[in-house]
Amino acid sequence: MTREVVTTTTPTTTTRPRRRRCRLNWRRRPRPTPPPLRPRAPTGSGRPASPDRDATSGHDRRPADFRVSPTDPDASPRWQTTGRTHLGFHDHDVVDGGKARIGLSAPVTPAEVMENQPMQDLLWRVCFRWKLRPRQVTGDTTDGTLENIVAVEDAGIRAYVPLPSGPHPPGIFRRDEFAYDPASDSYRCPGDQVLTFRNAKAGERVRVYQAEAATCQGCALRPRCTTGASSRRIHRSYDEAYLERVREYHATPADQKAIRKRQVWVEPLFAEAKDWHGLRRFRLRGLEKVNGEALLVAAGQNLKRLPSKRGWGRRPWPSGAAGVVLPATQPVAASPG
Repeated sequence: MTREVVTTTTPTTTTRPRRRRCRLNWRRRPRPTPPPLRPRAPTGSGRPASPDRDATSGHDRRPADFRVSPTDPDASPRWQTTGRTHLGFHDHDVVDGGKARIGLSAPVTPAEVMENQPMQDLLWRVCFRWKLRPRQVTGDTTDGTLENIVAVEDAGIRAYVPLPSGPHPPGIFRRDEFAYDPASDSYRCPGDQVLTFRNAKAGERVRVYQAEAATCQGCALRPRCTTGASSRRIHRSYDEAYLERVREYHATPADQKAIRKRQVWVEPLFAEAKDWHGLRRFRLRGLEKVNGEALLVAAGQNLKRLPSKRGWGRRPWPSGAAGVVLPATQPVAASPG
């Protein structure tokens, strides 16, 4: 039974739009009005992996909410390393953590769906579909969000994922340099000063700790502690215990081994799919069709590993016929010289 599942996302794959219309062929959508506060509604289009247009954050809008390509309405713009946008999709993969490296699921979502959002759905579907009870899940830094960690740990599965460090001004003490004291519910800064609890932000699910203004003003380490006019503040999440548990995993050999296995065993599968199986660009358009194309590529990769699992072994030729020496059925007598 499989004991380890690796969830990850390949670099974004793009459709092949028409050359003369791929960059300027946009059609304006009417800007929607902010919806009232209500629970998250089901997916607007009713299709799997399609985004929910009703779920927003205040008055912020995604570019795909009011801009659409008539050649492929399901594709959404994404940023490239060159600093330009391009229509595309995200190909998410769940790979067995064993030596066979069997792909368990390979759904495709529009590029506007962040890489860490489908992680929980992928994990629960794989566990249900293949009747798996994994002991650990390995992902990259993008998958290490607090929501994913809490859900995975509550299910009794160890989350072997790197934690994102986030933006940090250079020359300023990092948050992990402040020691937390559970007995007094306070932090102690590198200058041996105490940051006490001030207030809680229920909407952000964090507790705010801050030092006294007079103490912080007279501290010699203030230029390295804060650049603001007030004293240094530390935000502690309500679920900080989960993050501390994951940080403890980082020092264990099991976590380090899982991260190395993902880099060596899983990452090459993405390069194989893009370079050898044409997954760098989809040949079809539409969310349903590109999902079928990605499943065909994943099935082909699994079939390539089936002979080695059945004992075919490695051969220097693709067909495995060349270089194979068959044993003689009858002994051959040497002719006299």
